[in-house]
Amino acid sequence: MQMDIDTIIVDSHNDTMSRVIDEETWLPVVDIGDSTELHIDIPKMKAGKLEAGFFAAYNSEEKPERALSKTLALINALYWTEESNKDEFSIASTYDEIENSIMDRKIAAIPTIEGAYSITEENYLELIKQYKDLSVKVVGFNWNYSNALGEGANEEYANNQKSSGGLTDLGKRLVKEMDDLGMIVDVSHMNEETFWGVIETSRAPIIASHSGAYSIRPHQRNLKDNQLKAIAKNGGVAAIVLCKTFIKDSEDVSLKDYMDHIDYAVSLIGIDHVAIGSDFDGCDLPLDIKDASELYKIRDELVNRGYREEDINKLLGKNTLRVIKAVEELAETHMEAKDIEIIPDLKMGQAINGRTPLLTSKIEGNIDGNSLRVIVDGVVYRHDYNEDNESVALKINRPLSEKFHVVTFEVANRVGEIKRETRIIYIEDL
Repeated sequence: MQMDIDTIIVDSHNDTMSRVIDEETWLPVVDIGDSTELHIDIPKMKAGKLEAGFFAAYNSEEKPERALSKTLALINALYWTEESNKDEFSIASTYDEIENSIMDRKIAAIPTIEGAYSITEENYLELIKQYKDLSVKVVGFNWNYSNALGEGANEEYANNQKSSGGLTDLGKRLVKEMDDLGMIVDVSHMNEETFWGVIETSRAPIIASHSGAYSIRPHQRNLKDNQLKAIAKNGGVAAIVLCKTFIKDSEDVSLKDYMDHIDYAVSLIGIDHVAIGSDFDGCDLPLDIKDASELYKIRDELVNRGYREEDINKLLGKNTLRVIKAVEELAETHMEAKDIEIIPDLKMGQAINGRTPLLTSKIEGNIDGNSLRVIVDGVVYRHDYNEDNESVALKINRPLSEKFHVVTFEVANRVGEIKRETRIIYIEDL
């Protein structure tokens, strides 16, 4: 029996991949296909009827190169998880991909970024496209610290220096680029000024992936009434977080207290603009919900509070899916070159030796050789193209300093349609 995508549960934030990787090597070591001590693993997701989850690549590294390496390590861990659990777990980015995963009875894993500290003036245009290639759907500009894109909730940088100014010019350009690419801006963890900058700049719906109602629990991570109303006017969603610190100023926090935030948001901005964003594996939960296996309790409590089935489905998943679809419909459309094949000599998540690797790929088809580009970590490099054997090679001359990197081979056909192949690699001896 096929599943109805309109009735699924979509959780718009977890930090599980941060628990999957080794703290020292950043390589994936915990297979969530098995039962674990984590809030989320595949058995728990099935038990809690959680069919789709936003898996965050979280970091707050101050240096962009280090932040990029950590972000890629966490995205790589998600691909490793998919490879280890092909029959049950599928990376999905677009609405259609999510729908196909659900219909195939697989958990849809949507890659997101929490803390875009890797993005700089020099790399943003190419790096955000590489993130899109890796199926990243949502980008939260900040964790709590400020960065080149705007101010975080703490209104200071990671070095404790105070920040000011809200959304920066770079942040505005990135919002517009993400709109064009069909990627969603996440406003959780932003300070108020940055939030309002995003509202004024974006032409597409946004999401607060894991926040609460400030009027119930005054906390810098929660949203004030005017912010919630602005999200609704924007067509976006506010996903209510299960983190007990943001729910109530008490150790004695229950699911009832969580539901009070949902009730408040629904009464303020309407049923179409509220969702759920657990923060599993990133916070302490209410006393009566231990992990994803008990996520069904939210549906039960909504029933107890008199919500209609149609409205419950909106809160638990349909609203978030609507935003994904709306953002895609507003994006610019680009035809992919179907008459070109790019065959990199790299697999996703491949280990390489040395800090000055030779990166190569076969390029087959009706290509415009002048259009060929090789991009590493958001930077376009000079390369060698051999027309006779249809291959491109890039020798990295300046030693790479960090462990994880992203490589893209791009080429256009003679009518300007583009083909890209992107891989995450890591240096084995770092």
